[in-house]
Amino acid sequence: MNILIKNIRQLLQVRDTPVQKVSGREMKNLPVIENAYLYIENNTIADYGKMEDLPETKANEIIDAAGKVVMPAWCDSHTHIVYAGNREQEFVDRINGLSYEEIANRGGGILNSAKKLEETPEDDLYRQSAKRLEEVIAMGTGAIEIKSGYGLSTDAELKMLRVIRRLQTNYDIPIKATFLGAHAIPANYRNDRKGYIDLLINEMIPAIAEKGLAEYVDVFCEKGYFTTEETERILEAGKAFGLVPKIHVNQFHAIGGIQTGIKHNALSVDHLEVMRDEDIEALKGSKTMPVALPSCSYFLSIPYTPARKMIDAGLPLALATDYNPGSTPSGNMNFVVATACIKMKITPEEAINAATVNGAYAMGLSDTHGSITRGKEANLIITRDIPGYAFLPYAFGNNHIDTVLIRGKVVTP
Repeated sequence: MNILIKNIRQLLQVRDTPVQKVSGREMKNLPVIENAYLYIENNTIADYGKMEDLPETKANEIIDAAGKVVMPAWCDSHTHIVYAGNREQEFVDRINGLSYEEIANRGGGILNSAKKLEETPEDDLYRQSAKRLEEVIAMGTGAIEIKSGYGLSTDAELKMLRVIRRLQTNYDIPIKATFLGAHAIPANYRNDRKGYIDLLINEMIPAIAEKGLAEYVDVFCEKGYFTTEETERILEAGKAFGLVPKIHVNQFHAIGGIQTGIKHNALSVDHLEVMRDEDIEALKGSKTMPVALPSCSYFLSIPYTPARKMIDAGLPLALATDYNPGSTPSGNMNFVVATACIKMKITPEEAINAATVNGAYAMGLSDTHGSITRGKEANLIITRDIPGYAFLPYAFGNNHIDTVLIRGKVVTP
């Protein structure tokens, strides 16, 4: 199927020469073609330009995008959408004054999700997760990373990763699988931390690698969860089996997790709500992508990642949803982009760069996704009739998406 999209009001993120990521001042530059066309051939972007330069095409379908913005689909590099049930009672508990840590200490939080997941049959877990995936695709997500971490036992972690594998098989968007067995210490190992870490290293990681169920290894490096020393052991074990590090750091405390991630060439360090000057300095010149999760800050009423300070210091930044049952029960990247502009004081250009090209980098997808570039996959958003791209974060409460295309095929929102 060859598709011509014509009369586009604004074609965003056009990069004739592809870039791996954008950093610092570069993030203010969002290349745009006004009054444009885009031609899709065999699921990929074949051509684009100004309408006045439109050549003859062999399009099977023509989409008139008059008054509309066309852009790359969102690249969501941090989610936990494979989970069972929900944690709405904990939401009420927080309203009534309990903190995230207090809920966790009462057996809630991650351990609550682990219990529900263990009790849920694999087919049911797949159905719940597939529904969430379809919902986020309809909201414009065209590439996604999904973590395990609600299993906390070998069998349950493998179950989660098998569900992710089924999603990869049954849906056209790229889905990256991350092993996050080091999400919390399970209740039955509360008095044997070393025993659980040994289980992660000696049993879980080899089993996952043998079956090829994950590409990345992740650790929740945080007070009350995993220390920097424990994080190093787990990352080293994962790397020995070919798993690339991506870690949770600096959500509630700065304990040196960023430096640990950089030391182990982590593809990304995610959360970053608490950032010291030395953490920003450590990231300068590294290949590690900082990832902010503003929906999590919104939902938990915790500080937002100091994105303005980080970008002004010359760093790149990616945005992701953190979609999970406890701290961010939403996979809406449109809300993430708007919240980053409103609460983190970054510009629409910076936010869109963070949620497309830099999000692709944080999943190892820079060569195929995240920009309008010839040869990249045609995973696209076509908006409704809007004045321009800044309207997307400005009118944050409305759905501005008209059509989503995945590999050149129209998806109905």
